[in-house]
Amino acid sequence: MEAGEFAAVAEPFRRELTAHCYRMLGSADEAQDVVQETYLRAWRGWGRFEGRSSVRVWLYRIATNACLTTLGQRARRPLPAGLGAPADDANTPGVFDPDLPWLQPLPDDPADTVVRRESLRLALVASLQLLPPRQRAVLLLREVLEFPAAEVASLLDMSVPAVKSSLQRARATLDAARGEPLSDPDSPEARAQLDAYMSAFVNSDLTALEEALRKDATLEVVPSRTWFAGKATCVPYLASVLGAPGEWAMFPVSANDQPAVVVYRGGAAFGVVLLAPTPTGLAGIVLFTGADHVDRFGYPPVLRPTPANPAR
Repeated sequence: MEAGEFAAVAEPFRRELTAHCYRMLGSADEAQDVVQETYLRAWRGWGRFEGRSSVRVWLYRIATNACLTTLGQRARRPLPAGLGAPADDANTPGVFDPDLPWLQPLPDDPADTVVRRESLRLALVASLQLLPPRQRAVLLLREVLEFPAAEVASLLDMSVPAVKSSLQRARATLDAARGEPLSDPDSPEARAQLDAYMSAFVNSDLTALEEALRKDATLEVVPSRTWFAGKATCVPYLASVLGAPGEWAMFPVSANDQPAVVVYRGGAAFGVVLLAPTPTGLAGIVLFTGADHVDRFGYPPVLRPTPANPAR
């Protein structure tokens, strides 16, 4: 088969494979790398493909096992809240740990109609990192992708009883860690909370920012181990970084099926914020600092000196 013919058969599955690898790995960068490796392996092994399963299942077999190999070489990817208790004082110095393999955000693809985007919510992907890699694979293949137990067993070289047992244990772990449902990112309340958050920062309006937060809101800044819970600490911390009007520039995007914001400070790329909207206000703010996150969303490292949105 020519390369063009292989691409026609295999390429339609790239987006959903990327989402699957991201759920497994918690890293947008690693997911892209593993999917590239998957297609390279598939192309090299195409002559040995016997058609006993569909091309889609065959690609998932390669991708999932590549993910398991990657996961065997490093620790899980956490968010700050997964590493310890929140700080009691808003003035607590941040304990930065840039060498830790942190969870990364994944930009949404609005053209994607195949991927179950709600299965990419940041809190869920963070919870998945609590599972042993093989349990994680079983849960995703059975619950998200809805593969039959026998197919999962064949794909992972397990018995069907072992698949069922792994799924039961994985469900129990996730049920214990599961948070409350978030508002749909396209709902009026989610859009209003996104607008309020951006407006408050751009205008240096601490009162508006406080009003947007729930009483039990959390605030995390990656790559710092220090995080805050509740308005009593979140608001004073935000006050310390709010700055003067015009210091921040923000552009709405979407990531992990949540409202998100690309952030610039003084015209330089600063990071990406993911918001957790609920009917009663913002339940969480996670800031991923670094120009690499901004670049992942297609924005430049420095804003042009014009009022227009940056070139995408």
